[in-house]
Amino acid sequence: MTQRVDLSTVMDRLSIDAVITGYAVAVDDGAWTDYQALFTADGRADYRTAGGIEGPAGDVAQWLSETMRMFPVRQHLIVNRRLDLQDLGGYPGDRARVQADYVNPMRLVSDADGGRSGGGGGEGRPAAPNFVSGGRYAFELLRTDGGWRVQGVTVHEKWRNRSGALAG
Repeated sequence: MTQRVDLSTVMDRLSIDAVITGYAVAVDDGAWTDYQALFTADGRADYRTAGGIEGPAGDVAQWLSETMRMFPVRQHLIVNRRLDLQDLGGYPGDRARVQADYVNPMRLVSDADGGRSGGGGGEGRPAAPNFVSGGRYAFELLRTDGGWRVQGVTVHEKWRNRSGALAG
């Protein structure tokens, strides 16, 4: 590989990482227009193992916008990212796969707090999470004229805990 190809590969990796991070931020912030912009025109998402739906990114964004109202406080972390760029004989292609683990602590709205953002955690902070899940994402990405975009994402939920504790 030439130095130019090496630099291109590094830039692809950084760009793909920004898409994956943007995905987490969009979901956590409820930025559903941003979420949809991360996908190709025919992009799809599959949340069935987490009790959700599978379909076009726009339909899934609509479902998420309704479902996430139950969790006004959320902060999911995407870690242990394994990125495989398409290899065209020593040159990067236009496709990539990312396998990444996630931990997703959230706070359910309760009747006791009147629907406020998670209740009181003291000093104006929301209370601690009372729902945590974890698993693995499988992202399929495609290089487009607008940069890297998600062509598909599948959630593989491995565990969940209603009490909010990470262990137990």
